[in-house]
Amino acid sequence: MTAAVDARVVVEVGELALDVELRLEPGEVLAVVGPNGAGKTTLLRALAGLLPVDDGFVRLGGRAVDDPAGGALVPPEQRSVGMVFQQYHLFPHLSALDNVAFGLRARRVARAEARRRAGEWLERLGIGPVADRVPARLSGGQAQRVALARALATDPVLLLLDEPLAALDAASRPAMRRELRRYLGAFGGATVIVTHDPLDAAVLASRIVVVEAGRVVQAGTPDAIAARPRSRYVADLVGTNLLAGVAGGPDVVLAGGAVVRVPEPVDGDALVVIPPRAVALHPDEPAGSPRNVWPMTVAGIDTVGDRVRVELTGPLRLVAEITPAAATELGLAEGRALWAAVKATEVDAFPA
Repeated sequence: MTAAVDARVVVEVGELALDVELRLEPGEVLAVVGPNGAGKTTLLRALAGLLPVDDGFVRLGGRAVDDPAGGALVPPEQRSVGMVFQQYHLFPHLSALDNVAFGLRARRVARAEARRRAGEWLERLGIGPVADRVPARLSGGQAQRVALARALATDPVLLLLDEPLAALDAASRPAMRRELRRYLGAFGGATVIVTHDPLDAAVLASRIVVVEAGRVVQAGTPDAIAARPRSRYVADLVGTNLLAGVAGGPDVVLAGGAVVRVPEPVDGDALVVIPPRAVALHPDEPAGSPRNVWPMTVAGIDTVGDRVRVELTGPLRLVAEITPAAATELGLAEGRALWAAVKATEVDAFPA
């Protein structure tokens, strides 16, 4: 089967030197995540044809649309690409119907046919009744659907979504996330989503690529990346503890000298992952089964959903997640001294 997308994007923009390889099969949804300035949006612009690559290539459905060595450079309007921008970029003077029809008209579809197909897409996405409204009269969710319909109406090989839910308020995001997942599940082309939200990436994508400073630092399924993050950014993104040290048998010695007992022997430079929910907090030094016990001080407290995240400092830095009832019982406050305990069986260690 011909890949929907086969690309190596090498671009220099200012201080950013981007060098990323991607391959997507038809129907696959890929999330690209990374810190600000990592090159995520630059990658989308290069795939869309808004920014030519300096080196490498972009092939869509087996067709070279950007290949400096081979002399190929297909303009954006002639590529089989649909793009939804973060702020949607709908034409303010056009109705929802004509906004969707615009992409078809740009591909030389007759006006009547373009409007007919645009109307079908608006109905398909459940917003047929707002077809005659201009963007200023649309809700955030309706505007997002119009932008998505405009991108999908041309039946692209590749769909690009730049922070597709960022412009929605918090109350609207969960329902729109579910709807977007349903739309993408029925889309026959490949999809690349840029997002800062780990929940968007985990729910919408079958695979995640992490880009930092213009390079891919980790790639895999959402579960695999969450289980074994390979950078501080990824660990913070998925909300887990990532520690680095040198292993010798069942112990990993961290840079500050603290020792973490792990379930399986590891040798050499190692990364250690401790899930926040595996960190138990005690007012006094615990006795019994935990193999990892450290005196700690509370550095910060945040409530996230139905859990309390507790930042801890001491021989190492950790984040613990406990219930509100447990936090009340411990009398948590910044500066409070307590003990953290983690069973060795709750720790994962692997070569760095």
